[in-house]
Amino acid sequence: MSTRRKRRSARPNGRPALLSEEVEGRLVAASRTGVAVELAAEMAGVSRSSFLGWMRRGRIEVELREAGEAPNPAEDEYAALYIKVRTARAMAAARAMANLRRVADGGIVTKVTTRRYRDPATGEIVEETIEDRTPPDWRADAWYLERQHREHYGKEATVAVEITGLGTVPVGEEDAGIDMSELAERLDRSLFAVDYPPELEEGGVVDAEVVD
Repeated sequence: MSTRRKRRSARPNGRPALLSEEVEGRLVAASRTGVAVELAAEMAGVSRSSFLGWMRRGRIEVELREAGEAPNPAEDEYAALYIKVRTARAMAAARAMANLRRVADGGIVTKVTTRRYRDPATGEIVEETIEDRTPPDWRADAWYLERQHREHYGKEATVAVEITGLGTVPVGEEDAGIDMSELAERLDRSLFAVDYPPELEEGGVVDAEVVD
């Protein structure tokens, strides 16, 4: 038989003394932005321990219900808060991940310039729009892999890498792990150290021969 926590200080209508509808709304709204627990609690005007305590009680109640036990009406508010905050934080994470993928893929419009001029051939007024877009950023992909696939790409993972100028890492039981953040910084410095022709720096078109 499971043991349920007894409800503490409550108002006549059954809602916890501190967990008012306004406080709940602030906690959910703050969680939807993805801020840390401490900041969400501060924005709602409650202590971190109170917020975590409510969430813990809500999680326990939700898990008991999912396990088939009858709902405990005394825990309804905590269960509702837990579900709302969990959903809000999941939405914030999904939104952040979508933005991360956009940065990794590139193509985000950063500047739009529109100019009008008279076509010398036809004499008509022509309107031309030029968009500046971000290039793909491999660092966003590296951040994603390091955190979502730690076993393979985390800082403690052992990998075999062979890159010109960085040496070869052998594969063996005695191999030490590679610091992915340090590797990323070294690659970053190498990329920015490349001297590009002025034509490319200015965004012009350069005649080139395609070699298979």
